[in-house]
Amino acid sequence: MDKISIAGLFISLLAIVGGQLLEGGNVSSLLQTTAFIIVIGGTMGAIMLQSTQNVFLLGMRMLRWVFQPPPRMQPRALILQIMGWSNIARRSGLLALEPIIPDLADPFMQKGLQMLVDGAEPETLRNVLAVDINAYEDHYRQGAKVWEAGGGYAPTIGILGAVMGLIHVMENLSDPSRLGSGIAVAFVATIYGVGSANLIFLPIANKLKALIAQEVTIQEMLIEGLVSIANGENPRVIETKLQGFIV
Repeated sequence: MDKISIAGLFISLLAIVGGQLLEGGNVSSLLQTTAFIIVIGGTMGAIMLQSTQNVFLLGMRMLRWVFQPPPRMQPRALILQIMGWSNIARRSGLLALEPIIPDLADPFMQKGLQMLVDGAEPETLRNVLAVDINAYEDHYRQGAKVWEAGGGYAPTIGILGAVMGLIHVMENLSDPSRLGSGIAVAFVATIYGVGSANLIFLPIANKLKALIAQEVTIQEMLIEGLVSIANGENPRVIETKLQGFIV
C-alpha cells in the first residue's frame, strides 16, 4: 500500500474542507449533485470519446497502482542477482544459467536470460529487449494519458457547468427563491472542475507515469547487465556500471 498517495489525497481534501470551515462556510455548500454530474460525467464522457475501449479500460485498471503499485524488483536486489548470474557464467559458462530460467517470475527477465543462454550477440540482445521496453512503455503510458486527459477536460467542463448555472439564474430572475441554487451550481461546478483536475486527475496521471518510468529503469538495468555478461565483463565492473542507474 502506497501510504504517501493516501496521505496526499487526505491532506488535499482536508485543506479544502478546512479552508471552507475557517472562512465560516458550510461543508454542505460544497456538495452539489448537479455540479458533480455535469463535471465528472462530462469529463468521463470526453475521455471515453477520445480513447479506444481497451485504452480506457487499461487506464481504469491502472488506478489501483496509485495506492498499490505493482510488485517490482528493487534495483539493489537486481544488481545482486545479475552479479550472481555473472559469477555462474564465468565459472561454468552461459549454459549453466539455463536451470535458473523456469524459476524467474518476470517474463521479460526470462526472455532476456534465455537469449543470453542461447548465445545471442550482445547488440542483438540489446536491440530485441529494447523493443519490448518501448512497447511496454508506450502501452502503459496510453493508460496514464486517460487520467491526464481528464485533467485537461475537467476545468473546461467546470466552466461549462458554471455557465449553465448562470443561464439558470438568468431564466429565473423573476423568482428570487430559485436564484440561490443556480448560483451555487455555477460556482461549485468551477470548484469541481479545477479541483478534480489538480487534486485527482493530473496527480494520478503523473504518479502512473512515474511508476512506469521506474519499471523501465529496472528493465534497462537488466538489459545492461545481460549485455555485460554476454561481453564477458568482470562482475565487479558490472556492479559498478549498474550502480549508475541508482539515484
